[in-house]
Amino acid sequence: MSEQKIIAVAGATGSQGGGLVRAILADPERRFAVRALTRNPAADKAQALAALGAEVVQADLDDEASVRKAFDGAYGAYVVTNYWQQPSKPGQTPAEMELEQAGVAARAAKDAGIEHLIWSTLEDTREHFGDDERVPTVEATYKVPHFDAKGEANELFTDLGVPTTFLQTTFYFDAFKQGLGPARGEDGNLVLGLPAGSAKIAGIASEDIGKTAFGIFARGPEFIGETVSIAGEHLTGQEFAETFSAVLGEQVDYRPPGFDEYRALGFPGAVEFGNMFQFYVEDAEGFIGRRDLDLVRKLNPELQAFRTWLEANKSDLPIS
Repeated sequence: MSEQKIIAVAGATGSQGGGLVRAILADPERRFAVRALTRNPAADKAQALAALGAEVVQADLDDEASVRKAFDGAYGAYVVTNYWQQPSKPGQTPAEMELEQAGVAARAAKDAGIEHLIWSTLEDTREHFGDDERVPTVEATYKVPHFDAKGEANELFTDLGVPTTFLQTTFYFDAFKQGLGPARGEDGNLVLGLPAGSAKIAGIASEDIGKTAFGIFARGPEFIGETVSIAGEHLTGQEFAETFSAVLGEQVDYRPPGFDEYRALGFPGAVEFGNMFQFYVEDAEGFIGRRDLDLVRKLNPELQAFRTWLEANKSDLPIS
């Protein structure tokens, strides 16, 4: 048996990276070995991956030397950054952190001779919005920083000649467990308040991002230099609400606020999320059109529709 090619996975204890690690280890053909990069190899999630058979190593995208060491000898690499992580450098914005971390990964991949890197990215919404004053600017130059910084970082891999697949992700179904799901209204009814009007939203289970990345690695060099945009299902807010109703056994009403109304709610990230949904709605045809569900299902035959995901996760919804 030939020696397995190693795939180094940044963010291995997170949702995307963890999904990829588990997909590699579950592959009956055992095509790859996996090196799980984590800040803390002693953490429970890291130890769980080690128990499954992953090689767990300490590496931090804020520490270039550790990433270079972790990429050494690997065939492939999966790189994802976490905008919502607290920046480690004083005064650094989350977008600046993501750009710097992407640069670290790109340089390390170049120096290690990585043959196939998958960069988890998103569209740069400024290409749609331009200087549109209807949409507030966030972090000095961005409209939706957790999209825009990743899109801006694409060129860091391209400019260095790193053989890269650009994996454009989308709205996580998992966000419904983190405050975006149905909430009890003043009248006692459950209400889904996504500011999406009647537009379709592309959603995906976070675990399926990693599984789809595995499908790309398994196809060899086919998607190097390509952008692969993914989703699990395209649904309107009303369709999301109807699925919630069916699975929860309780009526969920869809009451979409306007973008400005949503931005004014005042919770952390309200402006950015309002901008994000405005992008989803205004660029719906393009955003949905770029996400070919047939292709995603070929790459990931276990791709979950929203109802499948919800039935497995309904107990984790913060509904009182």
